[in-house]
Amino acid sequence: MKKSAPTITIKKVSLKDEMEFLRAARASRSSLNAWVKVPLTVSAFRRYVNEMRTAEDQAFVVRRLDTGSIAGVVELQDIFMGDFKNAYIIYYAFEGHQRQGLMRQAVTEVIQIAFSRLKLHRLEANIQPENKASKKLAKASGFSKEGYSPKFLRKGGQWCDHERWALLNPNE
Repeated sequence: MKKSAPTITIKKVSLKDEMEFLRAARASRSSLNAWVKVPLTVSAFRRYVNEMRTAEDQAFVVRRLDTGSIAGVVELQDIFMGDFKNAYIIYYAFEGHQRQGLMRQAVTEVIQIAFSRLKLHRLEANIQPENKASKKLAKASGFSKEGYSPKFLRKGGQWCDHERWALLNPNE
């Protein structure tokens, strides 16, 4: 099967992304609110950038090559090394960029970073059972459902059930 040309690029989130990121996040508030908490204010964004540029947490903005606009974000959080070599992957597309294959490409690139550059053994995605698009992307990216965790993470003030999906480094 012929590999299609990339339609996105990823780079670590930076303060230069502030205005465009906040505009996209605010416009996407209703579609993202149930699934993920994104920064919506200047101060929250600046804290986010500082938190996501560490050895433990990294966020990548996803930009369309055709327009240069920010289409979404892929994060690696709680990166553990030592005997665990694990991280949690979080991904979301901004309004107007969903279901176009952009996040599939971005998740694939971040998986490569996690396994090649960071030398992780395992990635985990915790997905609410109702989030069909996220589960579809996890499955298409090679993740397997490992289990179900009742009241696993707090979202919008409520403890929510999550499915646990995982992907092992195929090079190990």
